[in-house]
Amino acid sequence: MSFAWAKPYQPKSELGRWFDDRLPLPRLVYGAVGGGYPVPRNLNYAWNFGVLSGIFLTIQIVTGIVLAMHYYASADGAFNSVEHIMRDVNAGWMLRYAHANGASFFFIVVYIHIFRGLFYGSYKAPRELIWMLGLVIYLLMMATAFMGYVLPWGQMSYWGAQVITGFFSAIPLVGEPIRVWLLGGFVPDQAALTRFFSLHYLMPFVIAGVVILHIWSLHIPGSGNPTGVDVRNEQDTLPFHPFYTAKDGWFVGLFLMLYCAVLFFAPNALGHPDNYIPANPLATPAHIVPEWYFLPFYAILKAFTLDFILPAKLWGVLAMFGSILLLFFLPWLDRSPVRSGHYRPVFKRFYLLLIVDVLILGWAGGATPTAAVVAISQLASAYYFAHFLIILPLISKFERPMPLPSSISASVLHGEKQESAPYGLTKTAPVAAE
Repeated sequence: MSFAWAKPYQPKSELGRWFDDRLPLPRLVYGAVGGGYPVPRNLNYAWNFGVLSGIFLTIQIVTGIVLAMHYYASADGAFNSVEHIMRDVNAGWMLRYAHANGASFFFIVVYIHIFRGLFYGSYKAPRELIWMLGLVIYLLMMATAFMGYVLPWGQMSYWGAQVITGFFSAIPLVGEPIRVWLLGGFVPDQAALTRFFSLHYLMPFVIAGVVILHIWSLHIPGSGNPTGVDVRNEQDTLPFHPFYTAKDGWFVGLFLMLYCAVLFFAPNALGHPDNYIPANPLATPAHIVPEWYFLPFYAILKAFTLDFILPAKLWGVLAMFGSILLLFFLPWLDRSPVRSGHYRPVFKRFYLLLIVDVLILGWAGGATPTAAVVAISQLASAYYFAHFLIILPLISKFERPMPLPSSISASVLHGEKQESAPYGLTKTAPVAAE
C-alpha cells in the first residue's frame, strides 16, 4: 500500500545513507513495519494475533532447531532420545515443553486470527489472495503438526500415524500406493519416522516463506479494519510505528505470560498421557484421538458411518478435506458488499452459531464415539457445510445491512473536527468551536 502522505525513509547518518544506497534493507523494514506503513487508526485488539502468530512461529523454529540437535530419529531410540532430552540435556525439559505447548498456542492464535477474518470479511475484495495464502499457511501448519506429533514415538504417536495415513487408503485405486509411499512401508516404522522428521524440520521454513508472501500481499491493499470502510485520506491512518508496535508489544507480553504459565505449571495439560508410553504395534490404545486442534475435523471424519455409492470412510476423508478447502471459495460464497460483521445483524447471529458449532465438533471429536456422539457429530457437520454453502450465500443476498460510517476517522472521532497534521496524525477540536 502506498500513500502520498506516508513519511519517507531518511537515513540519519552518513553510514546509514551509504548502507541504504547499496542494500536498502532498513528502508524495506521501515516501509513494512515502521513509520512508512500507514495503518487504519481504528484497529482493535483482534488485529494483534497476526503478530502473535509470527512470534510463535519463531519460537517453534528456534526450539525445534535445538531439539533436533539431540533427537534420534530411530524406531528403537526415538522415545528414549526424548526422555534423554527431558532428563539429561540442560534445560531440555523446558525446550521440549516450550515446543510442544508452542504448537498448541500457535494454533490458538491462528484460529482466533481466522475467526477474526471471518467476522470482519477479510476474505473480501481486494484481499482474497491474502486470505488464501493464510489458508495455505494453515494447511502447512496442520501437516507440520501431524508429523511432529509422530516424532516422540509414544503410543498415541504411533497409532495416530497409523490411523491418519490409513485415510489415504480409502481413495480408490491410488490410495494404498500413496499410503505406502508416505510411510515408506506398510506400517509406521523406521522409514516413516525418518521421513516425518526430515519433513517436520523443513516445513517451518516453508511456512516462514509463505508468511513473507502473506505479509507482502497485505501491504498492497493495506490492512482491513473493524468498519470495513476503505482508507480515504490521511486522517484515517496512523503510522505503524510507534503506535501499533507499542500496542502489539504489550499484548504480546501479556499473551507470552499466559504461555509461560502453561509451560511452567501445566505443561502436559494439552497433551495425551498415552504418549508417555513407548510405541507398541501390538497394543492398540482404547481411544485413539489426535491433538486437540484437529478434533473438529476428526469429528467430521467420524460422522460418516454408512456406505452410499462410495464407502463411508471415503466420504469422511472427502468431507474432512472439503471442510477446509471450501474456505478458499468464501470470497465468492459471501457476496455481501459490506465487509464487517458489525453492520450485518443477521450474519452476526449465524456467525455466533458457527462458533458454537465448531466447539461442539471439537468436543465430539475427542469424545468416545457412542451412538449419541456420532449423531451429534453428524448434525454439527451438516450445519458446518450448510453455513458456508447455503446460509452465507442467502444472507448476503437478502440481508439489509446497517448504515456504514462515512469514513474510518468519523467512526473513531465521533463528531470531533479533524485538522491535518504531519506524519499521519490528526489534531482534533470540538465541532462546536466552529
